[in-house]
Amino acid sequence: MKILMAGSEMAPLARTGGLGDVLDALPAELEKRGHEVSVALPFYRGIRENRSLKIKHTGVGMTVQVGARRIDTEILETMAPSGVQVFLVKRDEYFDRSELYGTEGRAYEDNADRFIFFQKAVVELARRVNPAPDILHVHDWQTALVPVFVNEQELPFATVLTIHNMAYQGSFWGVDFGLTNLPGEYFGAKGVEFYGQLNFLKGGILFADAVTTVSERYAREIQTPEFGCGLDVVMRENAHKLTGILNGADYGTWNPATDKLIPKKYKANSLAGKKACRNALLSEFGLAPDPRGPVFAMVTRLAEQKGIDLVLPLLDRLLADDVRLVVLGEGDSAYEREFFVAAKRHAGQFAFRKQFENKLAHLIEAGADITLMPSHFEPCGLSAMYSLKYGTILIARASGGLHQIITDYDPTTGSGNGFLFFDYNAEALWDAIGRAKKHFTDAEAWKQLMQRAMQCDFSWSDAAVAYEKIYTRLAGEPAPAAAVETK
Repeated sequence: MKILMAGSEMAPLARTGGLGDVLDALPAELEKRGHEVSVALPFYRGIRENRSLKIKHTGVGMTVQVGARRIDTEILETMAPSGVQVFLVKRDEYFDRSELYGTEGRAYEDNADRFIFFQKAVVELARRVNPAPDILHVHDWQTALVPVFVNEQELPFATVLTIHNMAYQGSFWGVDFGLTNLPGEYFGAKGVEFYGQLNFLKGGILFADAVTTVSERYAREIQTPEFGCGLDVVMRENAHKLTGILNGADYGTWNPATDKLIPKKYKANSLAGKKACRNALLSEFGLAPDPRGPVFAMVTRLAEQKGIDLVLPLLDRLLADDVRLVVLGEGDSAYEREFFVAAKRHAGQFAFRKQFENKLAHLIEAGADITLMPSHFEPCGLSAMYSLKYGTILIARASGGLHQIITDYDPTTGSGNGFLFFDYNAEALWDAIGRAKKHFTDAEAWKQLMQRAMQCDFSWSDAAVAYEKIYTRLAGEPAPAAAVETK
């Protein structure tokens, strides 16, 4: 089967979060199963400046209508490190920028223009690819209008939309609807209009042939007022085509036994490297060595979704003991300011860095004892899968994918791989922290907990099979007998 995916991120070419990881790993896993997969991506400045990539011209140029403007673009091509073919949509006025979506916490004012252009270019690319793709699989709001354009043009492509986070919908001024060049009837209750706004994600939900999201629990949550972010009614009305598929972890990248970005490799049956990574992490952040208590860490986006408002009131209480805390992430400027101030107040115990670095993220996963994930909602939780693989135990709120990934530790049976709390408040988080700290003092029990966590397997194979079933149903092809192995 031939599949063209489209998204605004693909690790390691362009990444701000889990979306990029998925666009890296899922196409590669599908190719292992014998499918032909390509990914369409904007030609960002960071890709242009990546000297490890061999970028070539395809010779394909096209003109895209965006409102009253006819905009020329060129399609370039490269190969991702995974071996997947990547088509790059070039338009420097839109994508030759320092960041993907905005700077200094503010979105670019022309994001509607930028991504309408990109989506129209993806549709034109799909029309020109030979042989034509069987499936157009698009991801999140930045590509959610593709199924709308396919429907309007009556193109012979089956479309799949994956929602990675319902909170980000691509909602813009109603006047931006003119940029789509869609007939006026699309700007209504049965189209892309939502309370007077142009809503990309709503359009994708209505017009895609199938909708998926990144865990089974999140598929249920987004049909409720609490987590549907206003689109819960739309989601319930289209529940017949919604499937929750838990993402997988790329263990080729995130595995302490093979990770070249950490100071010393280690395995579940040989954990000496974990201690070396812990020491290196404390040194890297200028923190005092050899705490009696755990090293806590967060690698996160600083947004309300991530439960930052639960962590901040507990900082002084947490750091009153001989523990350490490392936070890596950027986002809401108020949260950043609070963390900077706290880091000065607790010098030697707490360190905060704003600028994301991939190598640093790997060191934190390997060197920390405990990862904090107190999310208000968490659609999947890829970083939780990474933490488990590195033997870094999670304290997390039981929401979305985290409820599928983490099993609460039961000392009486010796079962579980982390510490869960359910109520969204700081005291519930504090109780979970207290339980974890108590069990951390039992070195043998904690070692067994780490080893149990490291044995968890969330590889992409199961997710790829689930997507394959959806593709097969939409394309009307017989289901494949077995996976195709490649060297």
